Amino acid sequence: MLGPLDTTVRKAQATLDQLWAQTSVETRAYTGNIVALTTRAHLQRIEEALAGLEGRYAGRQIIGVMDGTDDLKVHASLVEQPGGLYIERLVVGANPEQLQGAILPLLRPATVNHVWWGADSQPTGTLLAELTEVADQIICDSLTLDIPPSRHYALADLGWSRSAGWREALAQIFDSPDAARELPKVDRLSVQYSGDNALPAWLFAGFVASTLGWPDLKNVSVTVGHCQRGRGDLCGVELSGGGVRFALKATTGDNVRAEASFGETQRHMDINVQPMNLAQGLARVMARPERAEIFEQAWEMARQSM
Repeated sequence: MLGPLDTTVRKAQATLDQLWAQTSVETRAYTGNIVALTTRAHLQRIEEALAGLEGRYAGRQIIGVMDGTDDLKVHASLVEQPGGLYIERLVVGANPEQLQGAILPLLRPATVNHVWWGADSQPTGTLLAELTEVADQIICDSLTLDIPPSRHYALADLGWSRSAGWREALAQIFDSPDAARELPKVDRLSVQYSGDNALPAWLFAGFVASTLGWPDLKNVSVTVGHCQRGRGDLCGVELSGGGVRFALKATTGDNVRAEASFGETQRHMDINVQPMNLAQGLARVMARPERAEIFEQAWEMARQSM
């Protein structure tokens, strides 16, 4: 990594140019901006996740540390990536009111703007609201922050992204026409998750319920499971009712055991469902935004039940 060098908002570009001059890179790829709003407690985790993006979707990273001092500070650096490439990183430490006026001038113009709320706390003031005005995509735990989908920006939820493999695995069970015909008999759903983050599980439950045409989640249970998956990942799913049972259960490594039981039919198969780390989740939502209507229906169902 080259830097960090202390600078100011006004001199940030000149400082980055100074760092670029120390490299052998002749052209710079400006693929977009990502603004990550966080706190000092989560700064290292945020920096590691952003480094894992390798600049494919945002060549400039702006990290706003919202519990900085009243003396606004900007640290500029170039983070080296595989293949001799670099990512521009600007870490801005200040209080939210100061950040409000500092971040917008740092955005590289005429590129896509991703805004990531990478803090556990609820947003206060107008900082996030101001950034949504220029954002093409908002990345957050949308149920925690109660940020509804909007036509002004694409709403991406990392918990929703994390459950993508499980949604695909569940669909595989019903690839068989005889299994799909049994779906009208299903009237109960159980979802188990790992750790202490239930939000991805609720979004998954909302997805299943909305797909099946249920009016609400009153026949859904979301509970803590016991598996070796990361915090917030799913451990198991079970659909049942009317003499039928369809289940997914995490076993060892990346394997998930799929079971289908209806009538005289008993089926078992192993499906690979790879867990996602934070960088992989970010990369997925930035590269392949989910179909809006499916996510919005799942979000609405989950929100009504929380």
